[in-house]
Amino acid sequence: MGDLSPQKSQSPDWSDSGSGTSRDHIDVLHGPVPTRPRLPSRKSSGTMIVSRDASVGPMETDFAPDDVRSMSPRRTSEDIEHLGKEARQELQRHAKALQDSLIVLFNRIEAVKEEHDKLDNHNKFLQKYIGDLMTTSKITASSSRAKK
Repeated sequence: MGDLSPQKSQSPDWSDSGSGTSRDHIDVLHGPVPTRPRLPSRKSSGTMIVSRDASVGPMETDFAPDDVRSMSPRRTSEDIEHLGKEARQELQRHAKALQDSLIVLFNRIEAVKEEHDKLDNHNKFLQKYIGDLMTTSKITASSSRAKK
């Protein structure tokens, strides 16, 4: 009663070549082959012929303020000029800030360099002083041994 299996045998007997066609065997194994739907036909848009004298390109149009096309996100030349001016001012501010920070870094490097030179001179002086003390101590030590 609830058997939903197809009428054909689920496992065909491949040894019996006389029972049914090979297409029956393929349908049992793979199912029916789907067919591709046909594409709708379209009319040709034809060719566009433009004379040499005709101007091709965007056309300047003025729209009423309540026209939907006037509410386009496109910017006017004044808007673009204003945005460009703001961008240039922002770049100038950024460049000035970078120059100022570069001057601060340069001054800091110069100060550290001067401090390094000062410490290096002190170090050389101390090394010379210690060397002289060592030489003097060797001389006094050898002279005191010679007296004994």
